[in-house]
Formats: sequence, structure tokens, C-alpha cells
Amino acid sequence: MEARRDVFQAIADPTRREIIGMVAHQSLNVNALAEKFDVSRQAVSLHVKILQECGLISIRQQGRERYCEAKLEGLAEASAWIEQYKQFWMSKFDSLDKYLTKIQSEKKTDK
Repeated sequence: MEARRDVFQAIADPTRREIIGMVAHQSLNVNALAEKFDVSRQAVSLHVKILQECGLISIRQQGRERYCEAKLEGLAEASAWIEQYKQFWMSKFDSLDKYLTKIQSEKKTDK
């Protein structure tokens, strides 16, 4: 049984992140995307397929062309996961800042 792809798999690859960025601004067909990369059209198509399976892009058929459109709400899962760790580290940095300020003021009073 094949494991379900998730958003983290999609954004782990720099080419896929770049594709997301490109189609976030405008819908592009696979040929237009492939022209921007130094890999085969087939390789770009595979990246597009993975992004579609992860729910980060949708494919709209227009005549013979397939246009990729961003579905950025799919990044909410990754954003929420990152946010919890951002909050954790921000509290650690705040504590460190308070500690450094305290020892710095203690050094000034010792002189």
C-alpha cells in the first residue's frame, strides 16, 4: 500500500517550492513551468503530480492545455506545525534575553 503524500513532502523539495511560488502568482501550464527549470518536462510533470496529490495545486484543463493553479490553503497544516515551534523558541529567546540583560546589569553594579 502506498503511503499518502503530505504537504511536508511537497515543500521538502526546492523545485516544488519554486513551482508553488510561480503558480501562486498566476496559473501556468506545464510547458511554461518546464521552460523555467533545467530538468525535463517529464520531471516537472512528476513534481506537479506530487503537488496535486498533496493538495497544493489543482489542474484546470483548458482545451489541450493543463493549467496549474495554487491552492495555498493546503499550506495551513505546515504553517500550524511551524507556528507551535516558533512560539516555543520565541519564549526561549525571551528568557535568554531577560537573563542576559540581568547579568549585564549585575556586571555594571559590580564595578
